[in-house]
Amino acid sequence: MASKLKNLSEYNSNEISASKEFHFAIVISEWNNEVTNSLCDGCIKTLVKHGAKESGIKIFRVPGSFELTFACSELAKTKNFNAIIAIGCIIEGETRHFEFIAAAVANGITLLNTQQNIPIIFSVLTTASLQQALDRAGGKLGNKGVEAAVTALKMISLKIQINKRKKK
Repeated sequence: MASKLKNLSEYNSNEISASKEFHFAIVISEWNNEVTNSLCDGCIKTLVKHGAKESGIKIFRVPGSFELTFACSELAKTKNFNAIIAIGCIIEGETRHFEFIAAAVANGITLLNTQQNIPIIFSVLTTASLQQALDRAGGKLGNKGVEAAVTALKMISLKIQINKRKKK
């Protein structure tokens, strides 16, 4: 979680690495694309920095954050990816729409993580203003896309460790 005390782009790079064989799906919402494109750029740069091949990273665009769950579900079923990263941005408005969409997306991604055999990373900003979103998409609080890439790499590593223990 980004706050004045934590920059989303700060992490211990010694703890993570990507195999050139890893494949990633990034599902990105087109709504608030100034923010989501920046999150996606940070995510891709971080994956590549840690060894992923650009050819192993596939981008899928959906109209809004609500559609992230469906796209992630369908991509998980293909079994073509080591991790899926859902990128979106929901900014609070004058109606309760924000609350319903944010809760639905968070619950949908959580449910997918319990049903699918693949890490699905939640990188959806839920902010009170566009400025707060920009601050977390490459602004003064870093880039949550970087955090999403790091999380994906760590979760793939965890899954590999768990699968090795199952085989013993």
